[in-house]
Amino acid sequence: MSQPDLYFFSERIASETSLPKHAILRVLSLFGEGASLPFIARYRKEATGGLDELELSQIQRAYRRLTDLVDRKELVLNAIEEAGALTPELRQLILNTWDPTTLEDLYLPYKKKRKTRASIARDRGLEPLALIIKDHRTRDLVAAAAPYLNPDVQDTESALSGARDILAEWISDDAGNRERLRRRLWQEGHIEAKKTTKDHPDKEKFRDYFDYQESVRKIPSHRFLAVRRGENEGILRSHIRLANQDVFIDQLARQWIKYPGVCGDQVRLAVEDSFQRLLMPSLENELTAELQSKMEDEAITVFSQNLKQLLLAPPLGQVPTLALDPGYRTGCKVACLNAQGDLVTSSTIYPLPPQNERDKASRTLEELIKKHDIQAIAIGDGTGGKEAMSWAKNLPQATRLDIYLVSESGASIYSASDVAREEFPDLDLTFRSAASIGRRLMDPLAELVKIEPKSIGVGQYQHDVHQGKLKQSLEETTQFAVNQVGVQVNTASEHLLRHVAGLGPVLAKKIISHRQTVGQFSSREQLREVDRMGAKTYEQCAGFLRVRNSNHPLDNTGIHPERYRLIEKMARDINLSVSDLIAKPEHVDKIPWANYVQGDVGLPTLKDIELELKRPGHDPRGKAQYVHFAESLRDINDIHVGMVLPGLISNLTNFGAFVNLGIKEDGMIHISQFTDRFIRHPSEVVQLQQPVQVKVLSVDIPRKRIDLTMKDLS
Repeated sequence: MSQPDLYFFSERIASETSLPKHAILRVLSLFGEGASLPFIARYRKEATGGLDELELSQIQRAYRRLTDLVDRKELVLNAIEEAGALTPELRQLILNTWDPTTLEDLYLPYKKKRKTRASIARDRGLEPLALIIKDHRTRDLVAAAAPYLNPDVQDTESALSGARDILAEWISDDAGNRERLRRRLWQEGHIEAKKTTKDHPDKEKFRDYFDYQESVRKIPSHRFLAVRRGENEGILRSHIRLANQDVFIDQLARQWIKYPGVCGDQVRLAVEDSFQRLLMPSLENELTAELQSKMEDEAITVFSQNLKQLLLAPPLGQVPTLALDPGYRTGCKVACLNAQGDLVTSSTIYPLPPQNERDKASRTLEELIKKHDIQAIAIGDGTGGKEAMSWAKNLPQATRLDIYLVSESGASIYSASDVAREEFPDLDLTFRSAASIGRRLMDPLAELVKIEPKSIGVGQYQHDVHQGKLKQSLEETTQFAVNQVGVQVNTASEHLLRHVAGLGPVLAKKIISHRQTVGQFSSREQLREVDRMGAKTYEQCAGFLRVRNSNHPLDNTGIHPERYRLIEKMARDINLSVSDLIAKPEHVDKIPWANYVQGDVGLPTLKDIELELKRPGHDPRGKAQYVHFAESLRDINDIHVGMVLPGLISNLTNFGAFVNLGIKEDGMIHISQFTDRFIRHPSEVVQLQQPVQVKVLSVDIPRKRIDLTMKDLS
C-alpha cells in the first residue's frame, strides 16, 4: 500500500490533536523541506498560526506514529495474504482502521503463534469436532467424538478437551470479545499490589503498597510506577483485576451459546477457560503495557519540564568565580575560574571535620580571592555543602562576595566523562567536579548540556521509563532551551553548538575548527564559510547564533538575517541607521509596524522583531539568586514539627515538590499543600531553584521523610 499524502495526514492529526488542519499541513510541509522545530516555532509563526514548540512536537510525534502505522498495516496485509486468508472485507477493515490496537486484534487470528494447546489439538485433527460443538450440531458428544479418536486422542474426554482448547482460542482471538473486555478493564479494572516475602534493604520505601488497591482509571503515574518498581525489585507482586468478572463471563457465554444442551455446556467450559487462561492474561498484559506507556509519557513530561527550568535557570554571568566541591575526610576541592570560565588554579582545603583546619582554609581562600579578583563563590549542595556554606559566610572577605549553593547533581558523572577529560586532561576528577559547579553558576545552560540529561536528577522514576523515549524528549527539550537563549558563536563550546537548530555534532566541530584556524567570526555572514555549511543549514541556525561586536549590529540579536533588509528599511523610514536604532531603543516606538505587514511577514514576526530591537542582546533567563538556609540545622534530627524554614525547590513531580533545606534529606510539599486553590501541577506555583518559605508538618526519621507546607506559615 502507498503512503497517504500530507493532506490526509493533516486531517488525521487534526482529529487527534484538535489543532488547525491548515496549520498542521503547513508544518508537515516545512518538516518535509528540512526545517527544524525551533526554527519553525521562532521564525515561521505566520505559516503555523503561532503554534508553540510543544504543539509542533505533538504534530511531529503524531506524524511519525501514523507513518509507522501505515508501515505496520502493509506488513499485516502481506502476512495475511501469504496465509491465503485475505478477503476484500478484511483488507478494507485493515485499511480503514487507524487504531494500532484494533489493527493487532484484526491480525491476531492469522498471526503465526508459538505451540499452544489449540495448535496441538489441531495437529491431532480435532478442529472439525470444535466446529461441531461451536455450531451446536450434535446432541451426542460420544458419537460426535468417536471419528476423531486415534493414538494421540485415546478417549472421548481427551477429544472434547482438545476441541474446547480450540474453541477457547477462537473466543480469545475474537476482536469483538477483546474490545469488550478491554473497555471493561479500563472502566472497572483495578490494580492490586501485595508485599512478597523477599527481604530487601529498600522494602520500607514501599510500605504504602504492601496491601494496595486502586482503580485503573484513577491511578496517577507516580503510584503506578512505584508499584512497578517494587515489583521489578521483587518487593511487591501486582495484578489487574476485573470487578464483577463473573458477570462478564456470563455475558460472553450467552454470546457463544446458541441454546442449552450438551454443546452449550462444552462452550460454557471453553468460555470460562478462555477468560481465565487466555483473554484475561493477554488483556492484563496489554493494559499493563498501555498503562506503562501512558505513565512513562507523564513522567517523561515532568522530567522534560523540570529539565527545561533547570537549563533556563538564571546565570550569574561572566564573573570570576571560586567554586567549592565540599568534602569531609578528603577535604573541599577549590577551583578558581576567570570571567570566561577557564580554570586558573585549584587547591584543597580542610575547613570541615575531621580536620577542621578553618584558619588555614580561610587564609588560602583569602589569597585566592585577592589574587584572582573573585566576585562570587559557588558551593556544591552535596555532602557537607550546607556546613561549607555556613563557614564561608563567616569569612572576613565574604561581606563583599555573593555566595551561592549550587546543585551538583550529575557533576560526578561529568567529571568522569570524555568531555571532562578533554577539557581538563591533567586534572583530578574531584577538581573537574569543582570547576563544573562554578561553571554551572556562571552559565547553567552551557555547562549542563555536557551531561547526559537523565543524570541531572530532576525527574520522577527516570530509570523506570523507556530510555529511548526519555532520551528523545530530553534532547528535544535541551535543543529548545539552547535556541530560546541563543548561543554566542565565538565563545560557545562544541557541546552547546551541537544543540543549535540545524547543526549537530559534525557542524559543531567544523565551527570550532574554523574558529581555531581562521579566527573569531566577525559576522553571521562569515558562518557561510564554514565547511559543509549549506544554504539550508545556514537558514536554520543563523538566527540562533549570536556574534558579539559584529560588523552588523543585528548579529547580536535574535533577529534572523532574512529580515535585515526589512529592518534597514524601517530605520531609513524614521531617518536612522540600524546602529542608531539598536543604540537608542526608545526610537523603536516610532516605527509604524502595521505598514510593514507583507507576504510572509505578519504581526507575530513584527512583534518578535520589536522586542529584539528594544532589548538587543537580552538574556531571557534573568539573574541568579541565592538562598540563606537556617543556620541551626545540621541533619534531620534538628527538624521539628511547626518550624518555618527557608528552602530551595530542588525537584518537581506530579504529586508535589522537593525542597532543599540545607541538610542531606530534602523535604516534600504535597500538591495539596501549596495553596488553598486547586492546582494541577506544582509548576503553577513554584519553579526549580526557587527560594521558598515552608512549614514542617511532620518528620519521619526512620523513613527520612519531611512533610512540608507553604500554607499558613504563621
